[in-house]
Amino acid sequence: MNRRIMQGLIFLDKFWDPGMNIVEDMGRVFLLSGRLLRAIFKLMLQPVRLRDFYLRPILEQMVRVGVNSIPVVITTALFTGMVLAIQTGVTMESKIAGSSIFIGNIVSLSLVRELGPVLTALLVTGRVGSAIAAEIGSMKITEQIDALRTLAAEPVEYLGIPRFVAMLVMLPVLTVLADVLGTMGGWMVSSLYLEISSTVYWDGVRSGVESLDILSGLIKSLFFAAILCIFALHRGFSTQGGAVGVGRATTSAVVNASITILIVDYFLAQTFALF
Repeated sequence: MNRRIMQGLIFLDKFWDPGMNIVEDMGRVFLLSGRLLRAIFKLMLQPVRLRDFYLRPILEQMVRVGVNSIPVVITTALFTGMVLAIQTGVTMESKIAGSSIFIGNIVSLSLVRELGPVLTALLVTGRVGSAIAAEIGSMKITEQIDALRTLAAEPVEYLGIPRFVAMLVMLPVLTVLADVLGTMGGWMVSSLYLEISSTVYWDGVRSGVESLDILSGLIKSLFFAAILCIFALHRGFSTQGGAVGVGRATTSAVVNASITILIVDYFLAQTFALF
């Protein structure tokens, strides 16, 4: 009996430290989120300060997050819609003749509810989230973060607010762009390859997509924007170990944010399914 207890304790000990590290890490993420939200709330009460000190950095970050991500989002969304249309159309037609007329409904709903927000968030996580983590991580190991504190500037507020606000604004915009272009990609394949008339396809889109579907996708994109930005900021501010640490922080930010986005997406989808 004692031997079994010892084996059980040894088994638990192998998972205790990794488990506690995860819990501590999540605690730091929530603390960073609270500090960031508190700083944004305080700044909203000071519109003059917001205009004079943060408007230009926010606009610069909006260009980095949104405008510079447009080519990647366009390419991914367009071909995702095309692949979705051809796979769905061919499969449906092989099972039930004439059922491919519903392809507009299926493609648009899939994009607006799930694929648009999720794929856009994952793309932006890989492109922008990694850049945020690497940039702030480099500032941390070169002691620029400490220099900001000596100048009486709070690093979380000074570096985090422009990136967080820009992400909240631009990710929903990119999501809408992905939804539109993905639907157009499905229309191109339906018209040219599946020989479905444009009228039938767009009638299916209009009848299938409701305002709640669009709203749910935009709400998801807001959650995803907050998740990927906070994870990137957290990993950047906690970087240690020189250049190797920067690479490790960048990888960790992308992986953790991507996994969290997929997990949160399930719970959000389950919530919206109730309405």
